[in-house]
Amino acid sequence: MLIFFSSAPFYTQYIHLPPISAPTPEILNSPKYFPFFKDALGAIDGIHINCSAMAAMCEVAHDPKGSVTQNCLAICGFDMLFYYIFSGWDGSAADSTMFYDACITNLQIPAGKYYLTDAGFPTCDALVIPKWGVRYHLVEWGRAAQR
Repeated sequence: MLIFFSSAPFYTQYIHLPPISAPTPEILNSPKYFPFFKDALGAIDGIHINCSAMAAMCEVAHDPKGSVTQNCLAICGFDMLFYYIFSGWDGSAADSTMFYDACITNLQIPAGKYYLTDAGFPTCDALVIPKWGVRYHLVEWGRAAQR
């Protein structure tokens, strides 16, 4: 399935970055988010997809949890649509390595715009990373009321 979703004709027809001038109504229409995220284009993160690798490749295909996976870089907009998929990396690949390779290959982020991401990505003008130690996962928020 991964090969189908990441190759033509499906990928070239359905997966594409939004135009530079495309507004984000979810941000513009919200007084809670507008002044702070007006130039945000969406979120970017790595996603591990289970795979079955050949015996020689199993060692590099292990993710941090010990499963055999393929790591893919995905960009999702605030309208919950996928705009970009960068696949083909082994499960042991770091998110920052995939982001760097995607930028060299074909990912273009307009000047003055940025994506929201987690701490696994490099610090740069195109990404906004949360402050170290700040809770932002749902599991962490579930325990926030406990003292």
